[in-house]
Amino acid sequence: MNDQRPYRLRAALVHGALMLFGAAIAVKLFTIQLAEGEKWRAKAENVATAMRTVTSERGHIFSDDGRLLATSVPEYEIRMDMRADGLSDALFAANVDSLSYALAQFFGDRTMQEYRRSLVEARARRDRYFLVRRRCDHEQLQALRQMPLFRLGRNKSGFIADKHMVRIRPFGRLASRTVGYMLKDSTAIGMEAGYANWLQGISGKRLERRLTGGVWMPVDGGEGQEPVPGSDVHTTIDMNLQDVADNALATQLRRNGAHHGCVVVMETRTGYIKAISNLTLQKDSSYAEDYNYALGASTEPGSTFKTAALMVGMEDGRISLDQIVDTRGGKRRFYDKVMSDSHDGGYGLITLGRALEVSSNTGISQAIDKAYKSDPSRFVEGLRALGFGNPLGVHIPGEGIPVLRGPEDKKMWSGVSLPWMSIGYEVSVTPMRILTFYNAIANNGRMVQPQFATMVSRNGKTLERFPPVTLKEHICSAATLEKLHGVLEGVVDSGTAVNLRSAHFRIAGKTGTAQIAADKAGYKVNGLSYQASFVGYFPADAPRYTCIVVVSSPTQRGIYGNVVAGPVFREIADKIYSNRLELQNPVAAADTHFRTPVSFSGYRSDLVAVLEELKIPVKSEGDGEWASTNAADSAVSVAARAIPGEGTAMMPNVLGMGLRDALFILENRGLHVRLSGSGMVKRQFPAPGSRSAKGSTVTLELSL
Repeated sequence: MNDQRPYRLRAALVHGALMLFGAAIAVKLFTIQLAEGEKWRAKAENVATAMRTVTSERGHIFSDDGRLLATSVPEYEIRMDMRADGLSDALFAANVDSLSYALAQFFGDRTMQEYRRSLVEARARRDRYFLVRRRCDHEQLQALRQMPLFRLGRNKSGFIADKHMVRIRPFGRLASRTVGYMLKDSTAIGMEAGYANWLQGISGKRLERRLTGGVWMPVDGGEGQEPVPGSDVHTTIDMNLQDVADNALATQLRRNGAHHGCVVVMETRTGYIKAISNLTLQKDSSYAEDYNYALGASTEPGSTFKTAALMVGMEDGRISLDQIVDTRGGKRRFYDKVMSDSHDGGYGLITLGRALEVSSNTGISQAIDKAYKSDPSRFVEGLRALGFGNPLGVHIPGEGIPVLRGPEDKKMWSGVSLPWMSIGYEVSVTPMRILTFYNAIANNGRMVQPQFATMVSRNGKTLERFPPVTLKEHICSAATLEKLHGVLEGVVDSGTAVNLRSAHFRIAGKTGTAQIAADKAGYKVNGLSYQASFVGYFPADAPRYTCIVVVSSPTQRGIYGNVVAGPVFREIADKIYSNRLELQNPVAAADTHFRTPVSFSGYRSDLVAVLEELKIPVKSEGDGEWASTNAADSAVSVAARAIPGEGTAMMPNVLGMGLRDALFILENRGLHVRLSGSGMVKRQFPAPGSRSAKGSTVTLELSL
């Protein structure tokens, strides 16, 4: 017994300590409940309620003619307060069946029994914020207010309709990526982000009570501050033209099996974007707007960059469009790389202007390499002065980062950088930047910033306007501009884009085909991935619109810009021309005055016979087998043209002749003829009168 005494003592001490600890807890509980009850209840109330932010209603986004492109509409979350003061057990029991039936009939998502079970269980839990329906529009809300029990009002039914605003785009896909949208984390895309300072308004405050599960419920009659709605943004987008551009692009993408593409139409004088479409192939073979390629995709532009390269050289006085370049059979080696023309065999000896019209890689690159090989920094500085290498700074975030390296970049610059840069490689720009450059050419040298909005308003009152922004007053001299205008028209008249020529108005522009890195979908042709483009303006004699079309990774029908991208440009231009009366020439009044026709030079007897058959007066000057023609006021003058005999070494003059007569004369002299274009002979190289050896080649350029 004596041996157990220490253990008993220890047990008594532990028991006593536990009794004292329990007594202390009881005293503390008594003190909190009675003596300090009011203080702790007040603190609990403060913790359970708080002033919470209420998001303001965003402003509207309108098209240029006032149609809604994006707007906020109310959406409601329907809940019930099962402990509402007027909701007695008897009232709930009398109406729960009819309410369950009405909900089941109206929404059709659950049976009456399922609705009834959830309502009864919520009532048993005394739920203060029971969710009845997650999303309802305004019409559904009005119908719910007329249902059994709910029609008695909030105090008797516990009916709660929490309103919040959701963003919708009434025109669906049209310009959706540019107009933009709100993500779940409240971040914005497109104009929704770029013009957020005006659209988002000022948030308010509302007193809310936190319930079980972390749900917050507004407190009726609680203090707070009402949110201030955002302002409205008026865009430059013409929805009729947007619809045309979107359909034309989608049709051409499907026709060519392309992965993605974009088209942008800009108003030449102002820089206002009238239409912009960006489409990407989806898994279900449809096309959707999920990325703004026009503004965000910085890639190697290819041949559309050649115009900028020539502009720099012309301004520096180092090249001329009239200089002759040898396309060297369509291949030219620069150090360890061989550059090729798309035309097998090249174009022979042609002018530099013609090299741009037919998009000769070897012709352009040789001229630039020769002019700047000893001073490549000068060439790169000229390109930078045109804006390449700098972002445009438009209001929409996400602009692609341009790349324009110079000789100072020792790791990236090499001996082939200069010639490859001259034809649009080793440089990276966005389609919007290329469009801006060509728009400056169309705009008499004035480069303007692309604009997506004209003004901001609130309640019909203008708050801010966005006038045209000039980035550069003159990109080049008037002389350079005039020469490039002619060549860019020549691209469509007799160059790579002759398929785009219109009978009603003139188009000027440039095709582009670039080999690019294959996208993740692996869209390739013969193991390679291509980007086809066309950029130009119209009407060429008085430009009103500039447009760029880029199609990436075509897999069917072809890869070249005139075939893949050009038809989109042509369709848009035709629709604009047909719908804009101010672009169309007025119908001329009937003119009975005699007009002498233009005729080709050629074989005299054939010319005279045709003119006499048409009863056209002929004024004959001189004698001889061959003749030159000239349209006078009242007759066609037919003058003698001397053609050197077969035994001479002098180059015959075939300028102004038709193709058949020119070939007859030259081939009878034992000369080989290389042709480009159609119509009458406008250019001849070697020049008439120069020495010519039998078997040598003569290059003829024809146009109407």
